[in-house]
Amino acid sequence: MPPLPAPDAIGLRATGARRADGKPLPVAEIVATMRALAQESPALVALFDGDAIAGERHLLSAWAHLGRSRARGEPRLRDRAAELALYVAGDDQLPRALAKVGVGPATSRYVLVAEKPADPVALLPKFGLIADPTAYPRPVDEPMLDRLGITAAERDAVPRTAWEGLVLERVALVDLTAPSARGPTPKH
Repeated sequence: MPPLPAPDAIGLRATGARRADGKPLPVAEIVATMRALAQESPALVALFDGDAIAGERHLLSAWAHLGRSRARGEPRLRDRAAELALYVAGDDQLPRALAKVGVGPATSRYVLVAEKPADPVALLPKFGLIADPTAYPRPVDEPMLDRLGITAAERDAVPRTAWEGLVLERVALVDLTAPSARGPTPKH
């Protein structure tokens, strides 16, 4: 795979995190924090379950696909953070995407993503999180691929070193499905 751009050239940053108290982060608190941050700045901020994130390329690919979709005038959802979740999950339906990559009661590792100028490390306290470099980046493993809907047969078709490519392929496949937010269908 080609090398990633220099960190200062990337407009999206991510950091691994966990709760200091080890308790799950209530979804209602996440939603309230995300809404408050959206009022403060147009910079995209998203929070994912760290066990579903296959590394920096995974996030950057999803973000790039999101940007291209919006540049073509084909947004899938009004909320960019929710739409990013579609691409990260490699799924075109938000409930399924959130089941794959969203934060839930079993989440113990988090990945906080933010567009520049927002700094994900500085945003951690707003979510009640602390930095945890073991949460992100993590190697791609079988449970992660299972969670993203990548089957054992698909894994067996490529060497373990290409598993990240399977995740990136899923991200790209979202663009091949019909966008669900194109508005109402014309009546016949």
